[in-house]
Amino acid sequence: MHPRTFSKHLRHAGIVAAIQAAEQKTTGQIRVCISPRHTDTPVAAAQAEFLRLGMDKSPARNGVLIFVAPRAHKFAIIGDEAVHAKCGDAFWRELADVMSGYFRKSEFTPGIIHGVQKAGELLAEHFPSPRLGGMKS
Repeated sequence: MHPRTFSKHLRHAGIVAAIQAAEQKTTGQIRVCISPRHTDTPVAAAQAEFLRLGMDKSPARNGVLIFVAPRAHKFAIIGDEAVHAKCGDAFWRELADVMSGYFRKSEFTPGIIHGVQKAGELLAEHFPSPRLGGMKS
């Protein structure tokens, strides 16, 4: 699917609202990227985008990127090193499996929102906002 066509099917306001709600509970950062390029290696492309966006520069190393490559019908979810250390590979696999189920039904916005919400829950648990009671290690 062409990225512009894909983007037209997304409810951007809903995705932005989900990101804002998730980020209010954490010191972490969540971003969603819709790639205009075809990629056969979505994790590598997501890692490159993560670096390009400077998400690896946060002191707590607690960013999450949801990377969607509609031309290739692929996506990846990656977390910075502190996030990954807290959840491991199983969390990412389970999240990708659930999001894949949404995407197979062409429910792209709900799939992305689900990913944002689950990433936000993980970040809030391990990197809570100081406004909500301090930091957990």
